[in-house]
Amino acid sequence: MDISVVVPLYNEEESIAELYAWIARVMNANDFTYEVIFVNDGSTDRSWQIIEDLQSKHSEVKGIKFRRNYGKSPALYCGFKRAEGDVVITMDADLQDSPDEIPELYRMIVKDGFDLVSGYKQKRYDPLSKTIPTNLFNATARKVSGIKNLHDFNCGLKAYRKDVVKSIEVYGEMHRYIPYLAKNAGFDKIGEKVVHHQARKYGKTKFGGLNRFFNGYLDLITLWFLSKFGVKPMHIFGCLGSVMFILGFIAAGVIGINKIYDMYCGNHYRLITDSPYFYISLTLMLLGTQLFLAGFVGELISRNSPERNNYLIEKEI
Repeated sequence: MDISVVVPLYNEEESIAELYAWIARVMNANDFTYEVIFVNDGSTDRSWQIIEDLQSKHSEVKGIKFRRNYGKSPALYCGFKRAEGDVVITMDADLQDSPDEIPELYRMIVKDGFDLVSGYKQKRYDPLSKTIPTNLFNATARKVSGIKNLHDFNCGLKAYRKDVVKSIEVYGEMHRYIPYLAKNAGFDKIGEKVVHHQARKYGKTKFGGLNRFFNGYLDLITLWFLSKFGVKPMHIFGCLGSVMFILGFIAAGVIGINKIYDMYCGNHYRLITDSPYFYISLTLMLLGTQLFLAGFVGELISRNSPERNNYLIEKEI
């Protein structure tokens, strides 16, 4: 199979049929063999009924229905697991991503040898509450990830070599950082394509600008930390704990020397607790011990949780 199109969606009943018809026209015009995987992320409207109706008429349509709303990353994770195409393309269901971009994205993966190609919505039709945080977020993501050639990390329209989606783990809200996840997994041939961005035709955006802004930075810090120290947490916690403990031990030594000096000078009434170094040494040694133990425990349990990607799927078609 040439292409798998993974479409995560939440309450997009107005646009699903129109989106599939558009995708089918593009695929048939280019003689692609394909599948379209709709992942219904706990929609409360008629989205799933429409997907079932499309599947009954078109064998290329497949669907996954979550029992509740989990988010975009879980939807992509489950879609990636089921995808069978040599090239996997993701797009949003709101018709803001154009299926007309699919042939060129496919060519860049197959002919140009990219592992991942991310869309770049150079001209956007989003409100300022979404575009301003997005621009700030992308600037920070480029700096932290080291992927200097990407301008739009969070663009829903992306193309992947099949090996990429089978090798990375998308969880929580890490869909914003799939290029960074791919890079950390050893897929460093990452390209970008300017894509057409259309104004939303139906409904309103499901993602708030400020909420995405703050969550995005927290996720970026998490991913950076895990990429640096996730396998060896003792390297960071053990190092910081050791440094603090040593500083606390030095401070305790200063206290002891001062006490001996006071006794030598005949000042037997000055208490150790009168010195600020006593509290500094005590605090540093306690913090150092706790950080060291945190690193040791983290080393034992690692960052992997067997239940992290356990999502309740009500139905698959």
